[in-house]
Amino acid sequence: MDQGTIKARAGAPYELKLARLDAHLQKLESVLVAFSAGVDSTVLLHAAHRVLGERGRGFIADSPSLPRAELNQARALAAEIGCELEVVKTNELEEEAYAVNNSMRCYFCKEALFDAMSQAQEALGFRAMAFGEVLDDLGDDRPGAQAAAEAGVFAPLSEAGFTKEDVRRYAREHELGVEDKPSSACLSSRIPRGTRVTKARLSQVEAAEARLRALGLKQLRVRHHGSRARVEVGAGEEEFARVHRSRLEEALAAEGFSWAEWDTYKDPGAVPSA
Repeated sequence: MDQGTIKARAGAPYELKLARLDAHLQKLESVLVAFSAGVDSTVLLHAAHRVLGERGRGFIADSPSLPRAELNQARALAAEIGCELEVVKTNELEEEAYAVNNSMRCYFCKEALFDAMSQAQEALGFRAMAFGEVLDDLGDDRPGAQAAAEAGVFAPLSEAGFTKEDVRRYAREHELGVEDKPSSACLSSRIPRGTRVTKARLSQVEAAEARLRALGLKQLRVRHHGSRARVEVGAGEEEFARVHRSRLEEALAAEGFSWAEWDTYKDPGAVPSA
């Protein structure tokens, strides 16, 4: 999609975008939606279920890079929407191309996701697969989008002209409860490129983040640098992290991080303020 088309679609009235989305979904007739419980995929799943009923269904890949808390949130949110959610285990960690953790890691992750989705789609007799790409994503380097294109996965939101602002508006109007949810990323994103992704490292990060949340932090990333952790906390939580630093670092030490540095997390999916 060229920049002129992106700009034109983004600038269309919201009501027109919504009508385009509904028409696109109706043409698909039945669709399996890649679901993460983030804002974009939640909006797409809700719209698919609203337009297609039982012919709109969610799909989530259960792998070591998916925190258990996020899997539980996805199950609960799909239930609130009223649609079924297919949960299928994937094994991308066993693939060397993924585990080496280079710039194409996300490609191999999405390749495993869409391969598993394709098998589920065929078993269910559904006609299409879709994922929650929005127009804002098109300017980013996203190897996962390449995997989606190769697998024939549709992107109804971006095709209809939806931006980050539009999906948050949809979420508010339909009371989905995710309109202010910060963007999330898999646990593998906490491991620096070039450092091998292992189940042990993923489990260590997940456990450390769970401990810090239990102590009161809400938005955070624990980035794995061997025995050192780089902890990024949400804007507005820096003072809490400073006041409770000793308790937080004791929690990190319990998960094998002997030293930590602290910074503010910058949400890449946040809608810029006017």
